[in-house]
Amino acid sequence: MVAQRGRRNGAAAHKRTGSRRGPDADNAPTAELPAVTENGADPEARVKAIPEAAVARMAVYLRILSAMAEQGGTTVSSEELSAAAGVNSAKLRKDLSYIGSYGTRGVGYEVQVLIGQIERTLGLTRQHRVAVVGIGNLGHALANYGGFPGRGFPVEALFDIDPDLIGVPVGGVPVSHLDDIPVVCAERQISIGVIATPPAAAQTVCDRLVAGGVQCILNFAPVVLQVPEHVEVRKVDLAVELQILSFHVARRADNKVNGQVVEDPIPGAADEGVVMPS
Repeated sequence: MVAQRGRRNGAAAHKRTGSRRGPDADNAPTAELPAVTENGADPEARVKAIPEAAVARMAVYLRILSAMAEQGGTTVSSEELSAAAGVNSAKLRKDLSYIGSYGTRGVGYEVQVLIGQIERTLGLTRQHRVAVVGIGNLGHALANYGGFPGRGFPVEALFDIDPDLIGVPVGGVPVSHLDDIPVVCAERQISIGVIATPPAAAQTVCDRLVAGGVQCILNFAPVVLQVPEHVEVRKVDLAVELQILSFHVARRADNKVNGQVVEDPIPGAADEGVVMPS
């Protein structure tokens, strides 16, 4: 996925994203995000920067740790967690050091404690209400996905322009008209908007979401959105992800023909936003 943070100029956003590529994406200064902490926390910790690639991996660690906790796991070693997440243990330990978690030698990390630390860092100690715009095949699937509420992202509003859908409940939430986006989002305190509309409608929908106070947007439409500085946008282009996977398959096939064994065609490629299936 590609992050686009508050850029009115799509070209500027592209240039900024491109500048992140380098020998070590984990240390790229333009990819760093402030840690999210509770009120009253150490001011120094509040402003500590975390590389964006590390933030993405922490979401993976959290998913794995939550599964371990459900199975009764109480502790986990860095080797176990790194193997489950598909990263090396040194990178995992560095990631966790950003949130002040260093584990105990010979014991590892306490699962519940680490879950709490990561949740605070990712801002998951409170719920983020979600609105889905565009109730086609993709939007309908997102609206019905049961995994969102359990992870703190309840879908509280749905929008479409089709008169046959207006007022019809999807996943228990009635569909509202696109014209009502600003009012409904403000009333229901929506913080995250998901755009699953055709490309031509995406910018108009984005503007209405922003007018309703939405500060974070997940965009499935294949367009670059223009947003104010305070709005965070993450773009998901499934066709691009498939093309990236195609590249890796082709690269492996070429190396196999040439008698080479390559475990990772492009080291660190996952740090550049390749989406891994959950």
